[in-house]
Amino acid sequence: MATTELLTNKQKPQYEVKKSMSMAAIKVIAYIVLVLLSILCLVWFYLLIINATRSHAEINTKFAFLPGKSLISNWKKMNSSSLNFMRGLINSAIIALSSSILTVYFSMMTAFAIHAYRFPGRKFFYVFILAIMMIPTQVTSLGFYNMIVNTFNMKNNYLPLILPSIAAPVTFFYIIQYMRSNLPMSLVEAARIDGAMEVGILNRIVLPLMRPALAVQLIFAFVGSWNNYYMPALLINEPKKRTLPILIYSLRSAAEKDKDLGVQYLSMTIAVLPVIVVYLIFARYIVGGVALGGVKE
Repeated sequence: MATTELLTNKQKPQYEVKKSMSMAAIKVIAYIVLVLLSILCLVWFYLLIINATRSHAEINTKFAFLPGKSLISNWKKMNSSSLNFMRGLINSAIIALSSSILTVYFSMMTAFAIHAYRFPGRKFFYVFILAIMMIPTQVTSLGFYNMIVNTFNMKNNYLPLILPSIAAPVTFFYIIQYMRSNLPMSLVEAARIDGAMEVGILNRIVLPLMRPALAVQLIFAFVGSWNNYYMPALLINEPKKRTLPILIYSLRSAAEKDKDLGVQYLSMTIAVLPVIVVYLIFARYIVGGVALGGVKE
């Protein structure tokens, strides 16, 4: 018995060494795979920037990993065209920022109402909102277009592109799931006992706790609105009010003799940069959500 225990005790260090070596090998393989995936994801963005610095002839002639010398000339061509890309950039920024803020805030309000209050039809409204998630935008676009153009006469107006973002079932679903696991109702009840108004509870207690979820959904809502081509193309006809996706599509669909790949790549690079900036601004809130989500009942 003692001999068996002695052998077992001698085998333990060897087993632990083998286990640590296997874990280290798994980590090395995981890091290698992650690095390769990161390179594959970033190489296309790198090539996009590189082609933005090259001329149309250079892009058609050969493939290159080094930047060219045509960035300034591409910039001048882009600004000298009748498309007015800088105005399109401002238009897209106005629509994307407004719609993303409305999406996140009103989705949080709806989630808080269904999560914190008990009222008749509460479950029905929850299921109804989730059912709307299954309806594609293209199905309702014809009726929406007729209502905006014929009933309200709001064509070439940004409001039809901003106000409908208040109803965002996907954002609502994500926020209410986060709220169920990270919003202690004891805090809400304590605030009510202290005499806080419901609006104050929402803005001073719920909003800070929901900040990581709101940051994630703000990024998604901004990207979705920024890249939206379908509805702006239906509702916006005035050249001065066109958004950036419409202008980029106009460049790509131009006649063969008017196409300039350098200008196209530069315009797409400019269109991608605001999305990266928004992500970098709100990324710290996403990382902070791990610690912030530790408050539980």
